[in-house]
Amino acid sequence: MSKTILITGASRGFGKIWAKALLQRDDKVAATARDLNSLNELKAEFGDAVYPIQLDVNDRAACFAAVQKAKDHFGRIDVLINNAGFGLFGAIEETTEDQARAQMETNFFGVLWVSQAITPIFREQKSGHIIQVSSFLGLVALPVLGLYNASKYAVNGLSETLAAELKEFGVKVSLIEPNGFSTDWSGASAFQTEPSEVYAPLKKAFFEAAVPESWGNPETTAPAILALIDSKNPPLHFLLGKVAYPAVKQVYAERLAEFEDWKEVSANAHGF
Repeated sequence: MSKTILITGASRGFGKIWAKALLQRDDKVAATARDLNSLNELKAEFGDAVYPIQLDVNDRAACFAAVQKAKDHFGRIDVLINNAGFGLFGAIEETTEDQARAQMETNFFGVLWVSQAITPIFREQKSGHIIQVSSFLGLVALPVLGLYNASKYAVNGLSETLAAELKEFGVKVSLIEPNGFSTDWSGASAFQTEPSEVYAPLKKAFFEAAVPESWGNPETTAPAILALIDSKNPPLHFLLGKVAYPAVKQVYAERLAEFEDWKEVSANAHGF
């Protein structure tokens, strides 16, 4: 049976790719973007199967209104893909207050507002699937992406809690955690801090390691996303790409070893 999916940030990158894949198999898509004109291509190709909605996810009231519009237009929503977000590159020391707040406003609070808006609809339906586009950097951290890392760690903590709260209502929650892909996240959608010479060697090493050959092709992710949406028992954490699993496995093994090394000191702090 066809599904109705609400996708934020559907004008480019993952959002647009996944919207097209869903529409090509006759699902219906409520697609949001800050600029409605950026959705014209989808609308021209798929007609009434697409419902374009203008939305800035930083605006909580607008998020609630957008979700209600999608519900009223299609009659129901089966899946939410919280995809809107951007990358901020730079050392933590270099990051201004405005940059830090903007990163969290979109990447974390935008996810929170849309999740809050969809929750009562899914709870009343006793069904639904909330898919948060996080990152493997919500599980491990890299230098030069401190605020981005923090935003995705926050999304992961929020979503794990949401999954526990909504389980009894038949609502599923999944975190998509991609490694680097060649999307606008690192290009047109990215922002940079004002560089400091102190961090120049660190940044040089980071960007030399992040060669284009190591980034995934975003077009190849569509079958995995369709499989996730179609699963009767979708995972809470869904790593995406060849790099994510080995990177997370290595960091978690090191983390467990560190816990083990310090377990007696930790236990003695308990008090009895």
